[in-house]
Amino acid sequence: MELSVHTFVSLDGVMQGPGGAQEDPSNGFERGGWLVPQSGDGQLAPVDGWFRNAEAILLGRSTFQMMRGYWSQVTDPDNLVATALNTWPKYVVSNTLSDEDAAWGNTTVLRGDILEQVRELKAKPGGELQVHGSWQLARSLHDAGLVDTYRLLQFPVVVGDGKRLFADGATPATYAITDSQVLGGGAGAVSLTLRQSGFGSIGTGDFVVREGKESTA
Repeated sequence: MELSVHTFVSLDGVMQGPGGAQEDPSNGFERGGWLVPQSGDGQLAPVDGWFRNAEAILLGRSTFQMMRGYWSQVTDPDNLVATALNTWPKYVVSNTLSDEDAAWGNTTVLRGDILEQVRELKAKPGGELQVHGSWQLARSLHDAGLVDTYRLLQFPVVVGDGKRLFADGATPATYAITDSQVLGGGAGAVSLTLRQSGFGSIGTGDFVVREGKESTA
């Protein structure tokens, strides 16, 4: 399986608490729900397509508990996201959750050496192992070079505070944009799919002038 990370992100890179005031109040975050005013007019249209690519879902503990509280209540059979989260295989990363605490459909708790267990999951045949939200987990997977693809919905809003997808100290990497779309008109969100093309280095250079012409070196 390939590993993909999916998240909503603001113009200044914040991914924390997009869907509600109490979604993630950690570290004194007071701007939860920042996505909601931006979510009309087809802004979330790509999300169903994200889940259609999934073989299994991988979540951090906080995101797992938040999603379970919300999506377990959605019983609409035509809601693909609810069907995926309620019935498809899920893995939750936690050293504190018991199997009973993690009871939600087909869920397995991953404990101990998470990165090695994720490598083992990736080695299995199938579609995508998808991470949704899960800030701390996504960062650990990125720094270990395990993320093959990012799918982002970036919204034209500066939150100004909160956990960022790529905070200071992230391992350098480069990506090829394999798909991009502006949603709901010129002022809408931007849907991006990015596939890793290099890891550990981004390369550097200089703009120079040679014989009166701008060039690179």
